[in-house]
Amino acid sequence: MQINLVVDRPKEWPLHIPGVTVVDANEYLTDARYAGMRGLRVFNLCRSYRYQSRGYYVSLLASARGHKPVPSVTTLQDMKMQNIIRMVSDELDEDIQRSLSSIRSRTFTLSIYFGRNLAARHEQMSLRLFNMFQAPFLRAHFTRTDKWHLQSIGPIAAKDIPSSHRPFVVRAATRYFAGRRFTARRKAPARYSLAILHNPSASESPSNKKALTRFERAATSLGMDVEFIKRDDFSRLVEFDALFIRETTAVNHYTYRFSRRAAAEGLVVIDDPESILRCTNKVYLAELLIRLGIPGPRTVIVRDDNLMALPDMLGLPCILKQPDSAFSLGVKKVDTVEELEREGLRLLDRSELIIAQEFLPTEFDWRIGIFDRKPLYACRYFMASKHWQIVRREQDGKVVDGHVETLPVELAPRAAVRMALKAANAIGDGLYGVDVKQVGRKFYVIEVNDNPNIDAGFEDAVLKENLYSRIMEGFLARLDRQRDNSKARS
Repeated sequence: MQINLVVDRPKEWPLHIPGVTVVDANEYLTDARYAGMRGLRVFNLCRSYRYQSRGYYVSLLASARGHKPVPSVTTLQDMKMQNIIRMVSDELDEDIQRSLSSIRSRTFTLSIYFGRNLAARHEQMSLRLFNMFQAPFLRAHFTRTDKWHLQSIGPIAAKDIPSSHRPFVVRAATRYFAGRRFTARRKAPARYSLAILHNPSASESPSNKKALTRFERAATSLGMDVEFIKRDDFSRLVEFDALFIRETTAVNHYTYRFSRRAAAEGLVVIDDPESILRCTNKVYLAELLIRLGIPGPRTVIVRDDNLMALPDMLGLPCILKQPDSAFSLGVKKVDTVEELEREGLRLLDRSELIIAQEFLPTEFDWRIGIFDRKPLYACRYFMASKHWQIVRREQDGKVVDGHVETLPVELAPRAAVRMALKAANAIGDGLYGVDVKQVGRKFYVIEVNDNPNIDAGFEDAVLKENLYSRIMEGFLARLDRQRDNSKARS
């Protein structure tokens, strides 16, 4: 893959970086030869990226041509949005405080060159900021009040790099390009490239190691090149055609940033950002299920002023849920008025709205896996021993799971599958796990989970390798449609 540095005036370009081609911005924008090229990577190093400037159009047209520009127009917009700056500052708070702990002034400016800084103590923070705002040269401004905060971040032009920094910049760029996947030669060209986002150190993940290996094998058999990526690989998303998230997702979490950026860059992504937004908020799901007329437990949206009315509305015990709970965390059963007040106020301290549901004790929950608007698997998740949930968490941190029984979808109750499909299809066409309770002959949808568990030895017990193949075939079909639509437009 050819790497192009697009600049305003090549003759005045001050840096010599081996192995890359320097291209005049006007030539890139107007020469029809570039419009038809495939396999280019464009690093936009124009002096200005302001709206409708030459630099802006380089990134815009590079994206339209499939050249995956750095920075992208999405990145340029993100740098201008204070809500995103604040979110990044919060997410990187630990790194920021550690990196700047020895700074005594009230302000600090950090220069980042391809994810690196001259001072080793700022290396980790520089890489993480580069991962979030992918531009070759960045300048981040911090201010200190009670603690350090990221105030702003933006791209800088090569002419604004101090001459004393330039040897370091060349080394950083050379190291960056030498280590990237787009410089490697593959033994056989793959049809597409798939990134699987995972966290090998997480105590609870939606897929175990064996399942991840089976996903990789299924994708490879279909001609896709697979690479497992982690949190610090955000800047590499543009190297891939598709992203499969196999981490527990949340809106205020880097998984959502990965999903959002992948979608903005035109990757096929599961879970897509809309599914994450909808599924991870129990308030939204409760309202959606009510509107669709899908039976569920009696549900109340709780505020400070109606918390203590719940015994009359739902009875006790009842279930309290924080809006973004996952893996049974943030879900509490309260048996007494005292527990209700204590746990309810604790959850309302974190969110202005929470969910309360009537308690429906059952021996197991149905989990219906849905992919591409079709049922994929059906499981019975049994409650953990001497507990009301499928997971029991001990005070010492030990986690005890109930056993899982997987059935052919055809043998699961039709009403449960039908309800699960209706609920999941209202969210989107991604990968979902719908939890359904069965009380006698009645069925109630509890929630729709994006990023559901697919663990080797459990959810794949019936379909075996075919479960992984079906999901990877879904990726392939979406990638083919995307390619065909792109060809039709051109």
